[in-house]
Amino acid sequence: MSEPAPETAVEETLDEPKADSGKKRKMLIIIGGAVALLIAVGAGLYFTGMLDGVLGKKEHVAAEGGEAGEHGAEDAHESEDVPLDSHGVPMSAFVPIPDMIVSLNTADGSARYLRLKVQLQLVNPMDVPKVEAIMPVVIDQFQTYLREMRVEDLRGSKGLHRLQMELLTRVNTAAAPVKVKDVLFQEILIQ
Repeated sequence: MSEPAPETAVEETLDEPKADSGKKRKMLIIIGGAVALLIAVGAGLYFTGMLDGVLGKKEHVAAEGGEAGEHGAEDAHESEDVPLDSHGVPMSAFVPIPDMIVSLNTADGSARYLRLKVQLQLVNPMDVPKVEAIMPVVIDQFQTYLREMRVEDLRGSKGLHRLQMELLTRVNTAAAPVKVKDVLFQEILIQ
């Protein structure tokens, strides 16, 4: 009758590794999840540019900016001496566009007007005189486009974003090779 005792001992030793492997599996899943989360957060920070200061990326880009001959005329213009602020970030310049009032295109022939106050944000502050010299062309481009707008085209954030992108495209076309970074709305009024 000594045979049943060894079987129970064997069963007990077989159950212990199963419990240990379950704990190990849970631990590996937790560790794997934590590693995946860290990788996702790191990638998010990298691609949003929040790690540029830590990685020294801005200094690296500024150091490479002097080799404009290999990259073409557009990069050569951007690599000119752009004034930097106290943090080493290129400074922008803002050029106001005179207030514009244009009549909007309406289906029923009623009088609807758009009053627009805009500023241009330039990549290089040294380009301000160049943009001011072509201001009549910029205003003409803006007014020609705006007169074809309908009130429905300006509704909602999508409409205003589309308007902003269209104006940016037109000003960059008129001002080339000067680079305008953004068109900033100061006032938009539809009457």
